[in-house]
Amino acid sequence: MILDTSMWIWLPLSLAIIFAFIDKTRLSIALVIISLIGGLIENRLNIIGFITLLAGLAIAYKTPSLERKWQLGSYLFILLWCVILFLHLLPGFGNAKVLDSVIAGPQSIPFTMYLNLDKPFIFFGLLLAYPAILGSKAAFNYKAVLFTAIPLFGLLPIAWQLGALQPEFTIPYWWWLFSLNNLLLTCTAEEAFFRGFVQQSLSKRFGWIVGVAAASLLFGIAHFNGGLLLVSFATLAGVGYGLIYHYSSRLWVTVLFHFLFNLAHLLFFTYPIMK
Repeated sequence: MILDTSMWIWLPLSLAIIFAFIDKTRLSIALVIISLIGGLIENRLNIIGFITLLAGLAIAYKTPSLERKWQLGSYLFILLWCVILFLHLLPGFGNAKVLDSVIAGPQSIPFTMYLNLDKPFIFFGLLLAYPAILGSKAAFNYKAVLFTAIPLFGLLPIAWQLGALQPEFTIPYWWWLFSLNNLLLTCTAEEAFFRGFVQQSLSKRFGWIVGVAAASLLFGIAHFNGGLLLVSFATLAGVGYGLIYHYSSRLWVTVLFHFLFNLAHLLFFTYPIMK
């Protein structure tokens, strides 16, 4: 692991995400500000990145109160802003490489991981522009969620049968860092975008089946760097996450299952793929 003193800036950022989920808005905002200022101090964020983040967040904050004729353009801007953050194309960020070509197990290929400072702001931007991403207090269909989870986790042994993975029980020494990063920074941002924003907004207009299908396909395409097989499996996993979001009506549930799927992959199979 590659850790240095600048790592502290991800602590208030992670806490800000947790407090946002439990509706402690002011505390969450204060922690975000601490993280941003810390990023400047620790040279993990320069003034260009700082200004572009604040501009995006400011537009996101104003979006819900805009007249309808201006909202569409604002949402399109937020969508583009999120995609740029997702692809790490916004200048001014010094994301931290904390794992460099580590091996989860003897049959796994080398794995590199970053603590991203840009991608987590997808969650905050969408939360300001589209607060409904967190879901609602509608009835939680526990049975449907559990029945959806079975084929979702079944994708891992199917990948094994297709030759993409191999069973390999390992607990790498860096599992805890992987878990914190994956749960709070990666899964939260991805689920906020694909399920909370894309799926939910399309579902309200065209029905939940279209919403789930479209968000799942986009989620699969987002994994194009891994090849066609990964795109296919990511799309199917996206269907599982989308159904869990639909049946639970709560973003945190989807984030949790997304994380548990990734953790099961790490602990019980070659990660990210076999040699």
